[in-house]
This record gives sequence, C-alpha cells and structure tokens, in this order.
Amino acid sequence: MNKIRKELHTIVFGTETRLGRLFDLVLLWVILFSILVVMLESVPQLNQEYKEIFFWIEWILTVVFTLEYILRIWISERKTKYIFSFWGIIDLLSILPTYLSILLTGYHYLIIVRIFRLLRVFRILKLVRFNNEAQSLINALKSSMYKIGVFLVAVLAIVTFMGALMYVVESNDEGFTSIPQSIYWAIVTVTTVGYGDMVPESVLGKIISSFAMIIGYAIIAVPTGIVTVGISKASNVTKTCPNCEHSNPEEAKFCNECGQSLLESQQV
Repeated sequence: MNKIRKELHTIVFGTETRLGRLFDLVLLWVILFSILVVMLESVPQLNQEYKEIFFWIEWILTVVFTLEYILRIWISERKTKYIFSFWGIIDLLSILPTYLSILLTGYHYLIIVRIFRLLRVFRILKLVRFNNEAQSLINALKSSMYKIGVFLVAVLAIVTFMGALMYVVESNDEGFTSIPQSIYWAIVTVTTVGYGDMVPESVLGKIISSFAMIIGYAIIAVPTGIVTVGISKASNVTKTCPNCEHSNPEEAKFCNECGQSLLESQQV
C-alpha cells in the first residue's frame, strides 16, 4: 500500500516523470473544459436549450475533481499541510460551489474559481523564471505591507471626512441621504471612477468634489511608488554562485546558470 501511495504521489504531485506530466496536462485541459462549460451555461439561450446537459457535465466534472482532491489528501505525506496550503484551498474551493448549489441557487457559477488551478502550468512547464519573478513580487508586497496599511488607513480617514462634509453641505439633495452613502460617493470620486449616480449641486459641494478629484490622482501614485521601491529592493538581493559567479535570486537553492548548490555556499 505504501509503495502504491508513493508511486501515486510521484505522479500526482511531481512533474519529473512522463506519467506525472501527462496527469497534470490532462487535468489542465479538464479544468479549461469545466470553465468553458460554466461560461456557456451563463448564456440564457444556451442554458435554456441545453440545461440538462450542462447539469450532468457539471456534476460529472465535480465528482472527478472531488475524487482527485481526496486522492491528493490520501497520498500526501503531511495531509494537514496540503489541505491548508494555497493549492489545497483552491482545490477545495473549486468543488464546493456545486455542492452549495443544492441549497443555494446560482452558487454553482462560483466554480469559475477553478481558473486559479491553471496556475499549475508554471510548475508543469518548469517556467522557473516566472516563479522567481512571482516570488520577488510577493517579497516586495510583504516588505511594503505596513506602509500600504498606513496609507489605506489615511485614505479611509480622508474619504470618511469628505463624505461626512458632503452630507452636511448637500443635505438630502442628489442622493446624499446619509453619511455612509456620502462616503460611497467620496470613494468613487477619489478613486477617479466617477459613476455619476451622485452629483453635488451646490457651489461648495462642487469645490469639495474638485478637491477630491485632484487628491485622487496623488493617492493613486502613492501605492505604486511604495510597491516599486519594494520590487527594486527585492530584485537587488541576490546570491552569487561560488562556481560560476552568476547572480541568482535570494530564494534560489541552485544556480540558474550551472546548477551548483547554493545551500552549501551559505553553510560555509
């Protein structure tokens, strides 16, 4: 039994073997097919004509993905680690909507979350460069998290103040019926979305609105600058290979140029 689980683990979680690569590629095509079915089902004319066919296809695919999820748990050496990992959560979310649709109508459309399972293509095709770049972006976001948090609190304070001020100025005119409703207007205006469903009529209200539009452009630029600095710092952190002196990303375990282990150089 252990031998079977070990072989299945190599096929399901690995991409080094021919069967493992074939398993993942077939899985990706099945995921693409399931996403296409959901999209077509949302078209009223097609849904009316092929409703029963869509229903059975959806349930068959859900059963297949459910069996695959159970299989991954069974063959995992550390089951809890897989269940609460990014891929484990995505695999679970990709099958839950269909079961929820038994109780709540329309929730089966949420299985579109299966599209995130296509991210496995980077692992299957061994696109290491994309993985490294993604890791650099994650590191940059982590290093900028506190700055962005402070910035968001400041923005929240600004839109709350401007919303309350606009509520006082415009009273009940043009949709400014409450402070929360006015805060909604402030968020839409500051982010330069501008739906136009709430428009100030008074001169003072227009002045406040103009000010909100102007500071909106400055607000958009701030998080971009924070993340850019974080990416710049993250990309400058590298490991030098002791064999060929090639610069590698900080998280690299082996040299991208010659394959030399970088862990040994760290221990030394």
